[in-house]
Amino acid sequence: MSTAEASETAEARDPSGRIKISSPRQIPIVGVVTEDEEVQGAFKSMDLNRVIRLFEETGKDDLEERQLKSVKKLVQCYQNGFPLRDLAQIFKILNLCAEKIKTQPHFIEPAYNIIKLCGLPFLKKKASDEITYAEDTANSVGLLGDLMKIPNSELRIQICKCIIDFYHAEPPKKHITGYQQASSSYKIKMAEVGGLAKTMVQSLELLENQLVEKLWVLKALQHLSTSEINCTLMVKAQAASGICAHLNDPDPSGQLLFRSSEILWNLLEKSSKEEIIQQLSNLKCLLALKEVFKNLFIRGVSHYDRQLRNDILVITTIISQNPGAPMIESGFTRDLILFATFNEVKSQNPLVKGVKVSNSYEDFELKKLLFNIIVILCKDLSTIQLLIDGKIILALFTYVKKPEKHKILEWSAAQYEELQLHAIATLSSVAPFLIDEYMFYTGNARVLEFLTWCDNDGIFKNTISKYNDKEEAILLEIQSDILLILSGLCEYHIPGKEIFGTGGVDIILHVMKTDPKKLQSGLGYNILLYSTLDSIWCCILGCYPSEDYFLEKEGIFLLLDLLALNQKKFCNLILGIMVEFCDNPKTAAHVNAWRGKKDQTAASLLIKLWRKEEKELGVKRDKYGKIVDTKKPLFTSFQEEQKIIPLPANCPTVAVMDVAENIRAKIYAVLGKLDFENLPGLSAEDFVTLCIIHRYLDFKIGEIWNEIYEEIKLEKLRPVTTDKKILESITAASENIGKMVVSLQSEMIESQARQDVQNEQKVYAKIQATHKQRELANKSWENFLARTSNAKTLKKAKRLQEKAIESSRYGERPPNAIFHRTDIKGLNATVPFGGVVTVESTPARLVGGPLADTDIALKKLPIRGGALQRVKGVKTVDEPKKSEPT
Repeated sequence: MSTAEASETAEARDPSGRIKISSPRQIPIVGVVTEDEEVQGAFKSMDLNRVIRLFEETGKDDLEERQLKSVKKLVQCYQNGFPLRDLAQIFKILNLCAEKIKTQPHFIEPAYNIIKLCGLPFLKKKASDEITYAEDTANSVGLLGDLMKIPNSELRIQICKCIIDFYHAEPPKKHITGYQQASSSYKIKMAEVGGLAKTMVQSLELLENQLVEKLWVLKALQHLSTSEINCTLMVKAQAASGICAHLNDPDPSGQLLFRSSEILWNLLEKSSKEEIIQQLSNLKCLLALKEVFKNLFIRGVSHYDRQLRNDILVITTIISQNPGAPMIESGFTRDLILFATFNEVKSQNPLVKGVKVSNSYEDFELKKLLFNIIVILCKDLSTIQLLIDGKIILALFTYVKKPEKHKILEWSAAQYEELQLHAIATLSSVAPFLIDEYMFYTGNARVLEFLTWCDNDGIFKNTISKYNDKEEAILLEIQSDILLILSGLCEYHIPGKEIFGTGGVDIILHVMKTDPKKLQSGLGYNILLYSTLDSIWCCILGCYPSEDYFLEKEGIFLLLDLLALNQKKFCNLILGIMVEFCDNPKTAAHVNAWRGKKDQTAASLLIKLWRKEEKELGVKRDKYGKIVDTKKPLFTSFQEEQKIIPLPANCPTVAVMDVAENIRAKIYAVLGKLDFENLPGLSAEDFVTLCIIHRYLDFKIGEIWNEIYEEIKLEKLRPVTTDKKILESITAASENIGKMVVSLQSEMIESQARQDVQNEQKVYAKIQATHKQRELANKSWENFLARTSNAKTLKKAKRLQEKAIESSRYGERPPNAIFHRTDIKGLNATVPFGGVVTVESTPARLVGGPLADTDIALKKLPIRGGALQRVKGVKTVDEPKKSEPT
């Protein structure tokens, strides 16, 4: 027994999980052997404890050289492999070398050589050594991952090679007397215990831009991931997300993608699938997967590329099972739908331009995988619109039909039959989520036709069938039935409304845009519109995404357009829908923004409908729309005729029934949610009516209390004094509200009358100003004519002008002032002085030609403030020189 074997001490783990030696173990001194033993491969003499002490010394000049020599001697001594009993001390020396590399690069080579020897099988002297030194060995092997932090490429690559050698062990070059090779799986087991896989995953973060080293690490992890224990450790280190996020990194060799996908496969198979899916369900990973799959789908030509493409799609399919995975946000869902349908539904998308699908095994598997992922994706309601845009139902129906003769197929008969089965299975899963699309393509008819053909022939062949349009009336009936069925499915069922989705909203909006003239055609458009409005009530209201989408697509505008048609049979239903829509805070802005004919606002339209309804009901109003009877402000002619009859408590009275039987309550509810105080585009008449609408609820409550009071009298009941006073006060309060409203209406009418008078006065003032301006213009013209035809008048005007000029001057002329004359000597003119002009010719437009009458020519002269207008064809000459100062 060696010294080390005789002096083993107790061991314990440190907080990091590694096994910590509680007291140093005596390092064995390998004894001197004979020449014959050395030839057989026995170890040379080596004191490992002395080497450790040498590395711990400081301050000596030749210390580095001695340390390097000792490590070199160690490498020579253990060139055939490390004994398990010495492994802890050897790795301690390796760790000491690693600590010195940062400041002393010469220690890289010794460390490299020691790591290289770690790739050889470990040696044991006894069969029990594997158990005895298991903890030391696990800690030592785990240290390899920590050494990846050393920023040296060769060292890192050698560590990876060493790990790979664990799985491809070679026998020692020489047989060592007294030692035997540890079992081939021993190192692998120790790597699991030592947590090597976890530290190797963490080392990937240090190799972002170092492709060669990264590829070696991935190769090592590819080997390590064949173990369930290692996979669990890798998952804890976030290996799945870290590796997947870099799938699309540049790599001319293609190894990165291959090895990364293999690791992901191993992780999915040998560890918690739920944890892996959670790690991969982020935008960065899905974007990387999308780009990789897209490149392989478009450019992959080899068998290897196609197989790798299918592997990526399977991984994606697993991820898509997580509802929280951002498949739509990454754009992956849209691409997958495109790739699944482009061969059946021709697409102009450049992604699939020139892409061909062969009948190879890989492409056949791809088609089935795409069908499978569509089934998973359709469970996410957010995908419904993408499936509709991708025409997935139509693509699936290309396989669910009677085959067409003489049609060349890319699939073999067996492949096509299997694809038909997959398409039918996919259709059965997708159709419930796309009922409107399914019905639009007459799904039931197609399936029944297909089943009939299957029953008759028992065979499946490829074909292309054409969609036959129905007669207009029949088509309208089918559409109406579809909408009624959808209403029945979605009413009181929020998930059903969510399934209806934006696709259903689009169909409803499309029907609502039908030409109003067709409503009177008798072909069934009225029924279709009823079904459409019912679908809005049952399939959209209560589902906030659908409501918002309806609003975004101007659905409220379409409802108000229909309401403006003033067709009584639709008004009640439309107003009921609007009442519910007004619970959505976004609705008010849309209602207020709507404009009808002659710039009519929604509020004006609703008030107009109120007045029309009251006129039809026989409600008493005066010519201005004011309340006539303040005690019964809402009473209809029917209520006037109907006598109050005592009824059981569970029977509604006439006043209560009135709420449901006409549209006044709904108009009140809509205007109330729009805020009575800020309604645009109302006339005075509208405001008078609005006063009544505003108090509708108060009037209706008073009306019901009045019925109660009258029923008590008819039943000859006498309420107690307190109750009687309360009933009387309620009745009086209701009447007072009526009087207050009448007073407000009168004030509005008077205010409007005053405003009308003011407006009239403003119009008259404007007319007077216009007439006065015309008189001034005429007078100016007369003065002008007088000056030109009467010399005395001209002289008088000139004297007045000179007098005005003289009065504007200073009384006394300043000394040394220069005097400038304001007139030109010898000038005879009938207009104020100005530039001298020479008339080359008189324009024909002024005189009307050589034979024109003089009076007519004068009528064509332009007049501006009594002066002649300067005309074209006139050239201005230079001003005369200023006169000399006097």
